[in-house]
Amino acid sequence: MVENLVIVESPAKAKTIEKFLGKDFLVKSSFGHIRDLEKKDFGIDIKNNFTPKYIVSTDKKKVVTELKKLAKEAKTVWIASDEDREGEAIAWHLFEVLKLKKENTKRIVFHEITKPAILKAIENPRDIDDNLVNAQQARRILDRLVGFEISPVLWKKVKPQLSAGRVQSVAVRLLVEREREIIAFKPEAYYKVVANFFITEENGNQKTLKAEYPKRFATKEEVLQFLESCKNAEYKVSDIEKKPSTRKPAAPFTTSTLQQEASRKLGFSVAQTMAVAQRLYEAGNITYMRTDSVNLADTALAAAKEEITKRHGEEYVKIRKYQTKNKGAQEAHEAIRPTYLNKEVINGESNEIRLYNLIWKRTIASQMSDAKLEKTNIKIAASTNGEEFIATGEMIKFDGFLKVYMESTDDENGKQEETLLPTVKVNDPVVEDFLNATQNFTYRPPRFTEASLVKKLEELGIGRPSTYAPTITTVQNRGYVVKESRDGVERKYEVINLKENNITEEVKTQITGAEKRKLFPTDIGMVVTDFLNEHFPNVMNYNFTADVEKEFDDIALGKLIWHEMIGKFYNPFHENVEKTLEHSERSTGERILGEDPKTGKVILVRIGRYGPMAQLGETPEDKEAEAPKFASLRPGQHLETITLEEAIDLFKLPRDLGLYEDKKVVVAIGRFGPYVRHDGKFASLKKDVDDPMEINLPRAIELIEEKRKKDREKFIKAFDEDPDLQILNGRWGPYIAYKKENFRLAKDIEDPKALSFEDCMKIIKEGPKKKTTKKAATKKTTAKKTVTKKKTTTTKKKTTTAKKAKK
Repeated sequence: MVENLVIVESPAKAKTIEKFLGKDFLVKSSFGHIRDLEKKDFGIDIKNNFTPKYIVSTDKKKVVTELKKLAKEAKTVWIASDEDREGEAIAWHLFEVLKLKKENTKRIVFHEITKPAILKAIENPRDIDDNLVNAQQARRILDRLVGFEISPVLWKKVKPQLSAGRVQSVAVRLLVEREREIIAFKPEAYYKVVANFFITEENGNQKTLKAEYPKRFATKEEVLQFLESCKNAEYKVSDIEKKPSTRKPAAPFTTSTLQQEASRKLGFSVAQTMAVAQRLYEAGNITYMRTDSVNLADTALAAAKEEITKRHGEEYVKIRKYQTKNKGAQEAHEAIRPTYLNKEVINGESNEIRLYNLIWKRTIASQMSDAKLEKTNIKIAASTNGEEFIATGEMIKFDGFLKVYMESTDDENGKQEETLLPTVKVNDPVVEDFLNATQNFTYRPPRFTEASLVKKLEELGIGRPSTYAPTITTVQNRGYVVKESRDGVERKYEVINLKENNITEEVKTQITGAEKRKLFPTDIGMVVTDFLNEHFPNVMNYNFTADVEKEFDDIALGKLIWHEMIGKFYNPFHENVEKTLEHSERSTGERILGEDPKTGKVILVRIGRYGPMAQLGETPEDKEAEAPKFASLRPGQHLETITLEEAIDLFKLPRDLGLYEDKKVVVAIGRFGPYVRHDGKFASLKKDVDDPMEINLPRAIELIEEKRKKDREKFIKAFDEDPDLQILNGRWGPYIAYKKENFRLAKDIEDPKALSFEDCMKIIKEGPKKKTTKKAATKKTTAKKTVTKKKTTTTKKKTTTAKKAKK
């Protein structure tokens, strides 16, 4: 018989906790949530106060059976899932499914996995918090209703296989609006004048002094006029300003700020940061990683003081208690910090070590003294026109927290170099080396990175610490957003110099607009956003989304009844869904570009079945009439920016490149991008290397031969008994291909070539078959069939939508 059964969410967490508890405790994992809403009828009884219908997940039935058996034998069951809403919901589901009893079930929580924290939790158990559970349920149910009701509308009105979500669609809207700001942006040129001077210090050393003219010039004529006025000028120091300043350290990490800083300093994606932080937490190295609090416990403050004093001295200590500025902050956790501040380095894999080091430095720096700086402005006047140049520098008088850590920023355009200025006095003469006027251009709004998008969502009150990473992952998985780096374009700019009273001009080139790991909305993301903005403005409203989060907070505090909150939203929302299905027009983002000069037919672009495409000629009503031609857009081309000339070029494809082995070689663009076709086989063009409009026959032959080599390496064995049966090498290892279906081989099969025909047929008959992707087709067919029927009652409408959503 088990004395004490402790249930946690993850095996890693179980392993760490087991070390702190005695032999009387058995620690087991539920492997996350054990049940979820069923798919049928949304998994929600809408008429009965939105009562959720839960089912145990198929992959969790074995776990549940084991936990049930152990729970029956245990004298006491301790549920130790995380202390946030999601963790509370896991605890409640375990209580319900395992049929636990209140008298011998105890809920324990802790925000760090250390022996003192675990033992303290055991000493202070509590009941499951129904308010937290209801807040989690409300979020899950509302998100299910929004997603399952709007998605079928998108299938009919935009394109099959699409989806919508309460938070994800708003996040995409942010990216779409920013993209349109960028598209509409027109850079303006201006000239910045910088002077280089020589100055001799009292000790005789000659130093260079770089100074900037504070005004900007709009035209080249103004620049030339100014430089003319500087000819034969003598220069001297006209004024020196010294201003002391201080710089304070950033607060300890919250989920959001950790994601942002790990992106800037380590290059981590948001999801990667959370995965690594989860491992650090479960190994007992850091406190809980989903939090919007910047507070540190008194014990942590004392440990920080001791560590800073020991390493740097008392003058570097300044204990602070930070206040959470986020109005929506509701979790009673600490900030993210190391569990042991005297432990600067941990054992682990590379990314764990790097992220831990970042957290350790940030935590220690937050309790260190302010940095003391002195900012100096030296003004240099010209004798000919009285104009002044300004040299700016900053000197660190006391490094304070900067000794350990400095926060990064997302501003890529406004970075300034710190300059150490020479020692000068007012009226000291300075000698002109040269004046340089460089043409610059105003910066367009920056595209979002994952981290800066999280920051924006947090500022708007959209989402919570647990939702940022899944939201950003979802919008990319749905194909509404892509994260990629893009090369810049070459741009010319002018440089005008004044040296030794001679003015010279030159034209230089620079690469501008390069993007690194930025988020770009796709064409389908933009079309879906426009459709949702038009027909579901409430769901897409930033304030509405933020207000819903506040209502979840009120539910968690027991101030709001969850099903009343859902009902208030759902009834008008559902009516809007029905109205949109019935009366709205189909939306494809269609844009007419003009006429084809050769045929006179209209050329337009729109979203087609397989994505964005160009169309030559209108779709005829008469089936006997000539059908229009279609061409997929090339990578980098978009519905909103493609020109008529670029679209006309698309219809030059497919291109006949010539013959190879007496067979035609053709280049074209298909559903999956540009390709070469030869002898009934296809070879993809290399991204960022091959242009389908420019590729020649020799390069196409190279691609054909590369594909043949890959195919040869892919082939393992064929059988005379049945030509449809083959053993092939795939991305995840060898497999059997038979009649357009694939069958995995067991890992213990060392030599696939040794398999006989009979062995293969036995595997096909008995072995696990790889899942086929029929879901999308079913979804599309269902959407078409269902939405064309006239709905006579509200009940029928609800049932129809539910069936579509299920499929």
